[in-house]
Amino acid sequence: MPGKLVICPTPLGNLGDITERALTALRAADVVCAEDTRVTGRLLAAFGIGKRLERLDEALIGDRAAGIVGRVLDGEVVVYCSDAGMPGVSDPGLRLVRAAREAGAAVEVLPGPTAVAAAYVASGCDNPRFYFGGFLPRKDVERRALLESVRALDAALVFYESPNRLVSALEALAEAFPQREVAVCRELTKLHEEVVRGAVGEVRDEFARRVAEAGDGRGVKGEIVVVVDGPNAAEDAAAAEDAADAARMRAAELRTAGASKKDIARALADEFGIARNAAYELALQV
Repeated sequence: MPGKLVICPTPLGNLGDITERALTALRAADVVCAEDTRVTGRLLAAFGIGKRLERLDEALIGDRAAGIVGRVLDGEVVVYCSDAGMPGVSDPGLRLVRAAREAGAAVEVLPGPTAVAAAYVASGCDNPRFYFGGFLPRKDVERRALLESVRALDAALVFYESPNRLVSALEALAEAFPQREVAVCRELTKLHEEVVRGAVGEVRDEFARRVAEAGDGRGVKGEIVVVVDGPNAAEDAAAAEDAADAARMRAAELRTAGASKKDIARALADEFGIARNAAYELALQV
């Protein structure tokens, strides 16, 4: 049999979500590479599967990916598992798949659990599109830049987040999208699954309260996915009002500089994309 790399999704937390294809692949593997051999080892033990395990996490995959791919080309069947969910979604599996594709090695991707899709549906947002941004940047400046870059997307925004950074992430979301609703999806498929949905400021305050009451910084636990609703009518109205205020300020500046109403209207139309009639109305106001 020719070798191949098998990308094998594993349950987010509920063992009942394992698929028959995943179990078949694990049983047929020559070796199982895992982001964490302890986590995958417990999974294999739960289903009575005895396989050689090799650790292949973010720190190791850069050095070992080429060797793994070489073994696949030599005929080995290598199954790769992340800690939970679909490998390659914000984890080292993506680099392994890329290395295999570049070397011409066979790659088989099995369908299965993924926290992204589960959270998007559980959030209850009604936008038919979503953008997945992986983990939000740790640094405030980078996080603000990212949120600004996706502000205009007509889609729900889905991010992974650490429980230790959840409150600061919600603070950044409240600053960037004050009129939107969010859903914090925590411990999906597990015993303590929770979806907290509401206005972004209210959800931020709820988790800030939990952290404060815990007193040890551990008021939030588990795997977390944050879903931000897409643009809404309130946000569009606020943006339109901000644009109108900016246009009025510009009109006042031009009037102070001695520009005619006709010139002001032309400048507003060119600079702000305002219809000529509306631009002339603003010019008349100053």
